[in-house]
Amino acid sequence: MKKYTFTEKKDTRSGFGAGMQVLGQTNPNVVALCADLVGSLKLDAFIKENPERFIQCGISEANMIGMAAGLTIGGKIPFATTFANFATSRVYDQVRQSVAYSHKNVKICASHAGLTLGEDGATHQVLEDLGMMKMLPGMTVINPCDYNQTKAATIAIAEHDGPVYLRFGRPVIPVFTDSDQKFEIGKAWMVNEGTDVSIFATGHLVWEAIQAGEMLEAEGINAEIINIHTIKPLDEKAILASVKKTGCAVSAEEHQVAGGLGDSIAQVLIQKHLAPLEYVGVKDSFGESGTPAQLMEKYGLSAKAIVEAAKRAIARK
Repeated sequence: MKKYTFTEKKDTRSGFGAGMQVLGQTNPNVVALCADLVGSLKLDAFIKENPERFIQCGISEANMIGMAAGLTIGGKIPFATTFANFATSRVYDQVRQSVAYSHKNVKICASHAGLTLGEDGATHQVLEDLGMMKMLPGMTVINPCDYNQTKAATIAIAEHDGPVYLRFGRPVIPVFTDSDQKFEIGKAWMVNEGTDVSIFATGHLVWEAIQAGEMLEAEGINAEIINIHTIKPLDEKAILASVKKTGCAVSAEEHQVAGGLGDSIAQVLIQKHLAPLEYVGVKDSFGESGTPAQLMEKYGLSAKAIVEAAKRAIARK
């Protein structure tokens, strides 16, 4: 098994900010909009270098989505930014009608997603957003795993024609992917090849899956770990190839079990290759206040939980 190490920790939202700075220098059509959260979205560098390409919308998220949709008509590529809860739950009607239904080239970029928002509590910890957004026809949904991958994804979606939901977070986590990577929308990343169980992880759970793989290896279990950074379009080919080899699977996500990555994988397996699948995710519950580490442990989003799920999946083969 390949060993992944890291020399620093960074938040994925800073990867978004770094990607926006690159786009500010390389793509004159990119415009940033924000709902009064410039610092949280790490847009300072983009704004400093491109003040004429930034719109402060204030605490008016629905209006921001409408403005972004309108900007596409003139050929601009708007990046509408706010917290994930406000980018989905608060403005779902505007996203559905003005962006998805009209197939506008809007990039909805959402920070502070999932339980790892931490102390702000359940009202801000959106755990339904991936499901909400993937159900919209034509919407691309991306959930990168670390700083470098988030930066690469931010740059890549500017070249994609169509609406995108890009999800990232606040906590500092290990930076373990290549700094010069090319991000391919819809193309899963093989983290480690294995033969006994397939672990499909997304976002912050990819690093937990890597740690779980090492724990399983110590017990003589060879896990295949795949980073599903694009929830939609889903890389069905990679999923099927892996499960046909290992015979069982685990999905791992910082999201409700209902409607998330696991459900997408289950649809593939039930239609094309029946195999046991165990879910690691939040089980029909809202979050609560606490540190990210405390919440990940309490709600079963840890390497240990992935190990236990892998063993259950293997036992069902």
